[in-house]
Amino acid sequence: MTSKIAVVGSGPSGMYAADALLQQGLEVDVFDKLPVPFGLVRYGVAPDHVSIRSVRDTLDQVWDKPGIRFFGNVEVGRDISIEELRSGYEAVILTYGASSDRRLGIEGEDLAGSVAATDFVAWYTGYPDYSGPDFDAQLPKVSSVAVIGVGNVAVDVVRVLSKSEDELAQTDMPRHVLDTLRDAPIRRVVLVGRRGPVQASFTTKELKELGELAEASVEVRGPDLDLDEWSEGQLADNKVASRNVGVLREWIERPARQDAERSIDMRFFSRPVGIDGSDCVERLKLERTRLTSEGRLEGTGEFEDLDVDLVVRSVGYRGEPMPDVPFDSGNNVIPNVDGRVLDGDTALTGVYVAGWIKRGPTGIIGTNKKCAVGTVASVLADREAGLLTPADGSAVVGSLADRGIVPVDVAGWRAIDAKEKEHGAAQGRPRETVSSTAELLAISATAHAT
Repeated sequence: MTSKIAVVGSGPSGMYAADALLQQGLEVDVFDKLPVPFGLVRYGVAPDHVSIRSVRDTLDQVWDKPGIRFFGNVEVGRDISIEELRSGYEAVILTYGASSDRRLGIEGEDLAGSVAATDFVAWYTGYPDYSGPDFDAQLPKVSSVAVIGVGNVAVDVVRVLSKSEDELAQTDMPRHVLDTLRDAPIRRVVLVGRRGPVQASFTTKELKELGELAEASVEVRGPDLDLDEWSEGQLADNKVASRNVGVLREWIERPARQDAERSIDMRFFSRPVGIDGSDCVERLKLERTRLTSEGRLEGTGEFEDLDVDLVVRSVGYRGEPMPDVPFDSGNNVIPNVDGRVLDGDTALTGVYVAGWIKRGPTGIIGTNKKCAVGTVASVLADREAGLLTPADGSAVVGSLADRGIVPVDVAGWRAIDAKEKEHGAAQGRPRETVSSTAELLAISATAHAT
């Protein structure tokens, strides 16, 4: 019997874990609830970041290695239980990420037109059977947007909303997304941060891109760059923040563009305290903030109403529990030590975790490789110690067939990949993402048609 390891999730962490296992001569079955692989790389990275999205080409090469199988469109916890995986495989590595959004907790947050960045990103990346707010209907009525947050995802949202038709033309966005963004009458996008520019978590590369857009100008308020003593101290030890502040100061000195179709308004030291409107978003209420000498945030009692048609909150991702798996609801992760899942103070035999659901939504895509390799090292150590029971996964595969579940395999994914490239080529684009689960499954089925 050839023993196998199950990996739940085919995003970067899952694929890096699978590759590390394959390199040790082990065989791997990768499960994903979506019909297609690559998770965050496909449905989290902005479509206009072609170089970053090309990471999936590297991940895709893992499928060419012997000893790996893909079971797409199979949701663990719904189609198959974690207990079935535990008994059917020598070990199970959970890498299903952190895809839910964090809320602001302010009045009016549930008004129509107040949305999560996770939903907006899912819409513009073509997440299968997207079921969030109807941006195709909303955006044609939007002229002013507030994006709350100062991380890379917030900057992605600002950039996508501010780009011209030509700048988005070479992305793999679904056609209806491109058409909606092209026709949206957006004239102003405001990036809102509670703290100052030194505390912002976006990278300098992402920030600079806002100043290079063809039809958008960037506005920065001078007082936001008058740094307090605590921030000046932080700046000295943070090279990224220092570069970011340098970029923002350059923009303050830059002459205003008279030809810009849109404006990007960078607002720091502004805390959202409420969203107003009769039936939908009409205003975002902000309070001016400042930092104390210890770096704590406090309100100044100065308030401002910002007239906007859409509020996009981008204040972080959080993980969700899986049935029958321990979960730390305070930190929104699966409790673990070195990737070994903990049930109280005891390691759960044969169950491991990697990626964002292991450590929280931190780091870049490459961070997940080190994280996954660390978890695989724990698996290998436990195998060497004789703590794991060999199993080949055949019982699990058989139970899926008994339940009438037909997974998308590697051949099915290859057929989808080819069809998306074909759709894109017909429009002069490298790819067009297929966003319908039914269509994805139909394309996958052609790989096995007789």
